[in-house]
Amino acid sequence: MDKDYRVSCPDGEEETLKASADFLNNKLKDIRDRGSIIGSERIAIMAALNLAHELLNSQGYESGFKDLDSRVVNLQNKIDIALREIEVS
Repeated sequence: MDKDYRVSCPDGEEETLKASADFLNNKLKDIRDRGSIIGSERIAIMAALNLAHELLNSQGYESGFKDLDSRVVNLQNKIDIALREIEVS
């Protein structure tokens, strides 16, 4: 958004960093151009939230929680079985 920043990155990652910066800059400009959000800090936060949302959705974030839920239930069942065995003994 018309500002330059100096950042460092590992050797060989310059092109990826530049592509990331261009991608982010486009997101920021899209949000700014819609005109519903005023202020660079708010625009940056909205861009970050949108990108985080897209990333989590692309990684199957909700299905990860479902997997975690089933693992917790499975663990709880094992604990219940172990406790019953202790009570019987």
